[in-house]
Amino acid sequence: MKINRSNSSLYILCSIGFATFFSSYLRIPVLPLFASSLGAGTAEVGGINGAFMLTAGLLSIPAGLLADRIGRKLSVVAGLAAIAFSSLIAAKCQATWQLVVAYVIFGVGLSAFAPGMLSLVADVASSGRLGRAYGWYTTAVYVAMTVGPATGGYLARHAGLRQVFVLSGILLSFVSFASLALLPSAPPCQVRSIRLVLADTLCLLRKLPLLACMIATAGSCIGFGVFLTFLPLHAAGLGFDSARTGVVFAAQAMVNVAARIPMGMLSDRVDRRLLVSSGLILLATALALIGRSARFDLMLGCALLLGCGMALIFTSIGALVAELAPMGQRGLAMGMYNCSIYLGMMTGATSMGIALKSISYSSAFAAAGAAVLLSMFLFRLLFSAATSRTGSQVL
Repeated sequence: MKINRSNSSLYILCSIGFATFFSSYLRIPVLPLFASSLGAGTAEVGGINGAFMLTAGLLSIPAGLLADRIGRKLSVVAGLAAIAFSSLIAAKCQATWQLVVAYVIFGVGLSAFAPGMLSLVADVASSGRLGRAYGWYTTAVYVAMTVGPATGGYLARHAGLRQVFVLSGILLSFVSFASLALLPSAPPCQVRSIRLVLADTLCLLRKLPLLACMIATAGSCIGFGVFLTFLPLHAAGLGFDSARTGVVFAAQAMVNVAARIPMGMLSDRVDRRLLVSSGLILLATALALIGRSARFDLMLGCALLLGCGMALIFTSIGALVAELAPMGQRGLAMGMYNCSIYLGMMTGATSMGIALKSISYSSAFAAAGAAVLLSMFLFRLLFSAATSRTGSQVL
């Protein structure tokens, strides 16, 4: 069975990606308030989010393997159903531990949804337009991640906290039924023994270029996790009010969104390894400068630079991962990619939170930039080693 690679399939995937993340991210600004109303302190709120990110990260690889075996469509629909269920039961929670359970289910659902969708994007992409396809898809997702929380905050104010979770669950239920009807079907999976599946998995994990992509992804997410978590505190220490901090976040988000499609199209024409390296350098530079920026205009400029770097990295690296993995193992490869994203962001936020007890924000952002720069050097080194081993270009 040949997958339909028309533009209409890509638009369907972008629409489903947008609807899923919009509906899921309605609850982002609501969770801390709702958890507090149940008696949770700041540590408990952090623990709820940590449980979600850890679950999504650890289960992404086995979920990707499962997507290769049972088909991407079934994996995506099952993941959507789990995410919808997590929202609906969260609305009924009466204790903090129940919210933790709900968010663990959310992590399970997202770990099934994301690798399957990213694999489908590669499956339907037209020849020579892999970067463009990832540009469109990640743009749709990132717009949803930006608009969803703003909408959720508005709805919480006018309808109530629990009602936002209910609405999120209802919308996600509709998206899961729409996905079942509209998503392209994957090729039939070859039934193989567990031993052969594990052997193929180990073979994929030993690919140096793919490992390079995972390191670059984790490194960039460590840096981005520090930016998202600690910029508000750093800005407050400089005397910026919450409105100015919001402008800095919005500037990063707008550039990140606006640049993804052009960067994706560029990655179809230019060596993607060069673009990933350039994006990592931009991100590292922006993080180091943010730590030293005491003026609002300078911090705003750094945020614009950071958004450009993130757009450059993630449109190029998503296409690289899809290109490096055989079609029958794309689910596994995308599971590894998602695992690197979530564990990277969690590592950045957690480790820098501990470090900030003894170092300044300037040093913390510089250290985050250094971690990103280190991942760039490892990325280049592993690709060079793979080229030397094969005696030819890897891509």
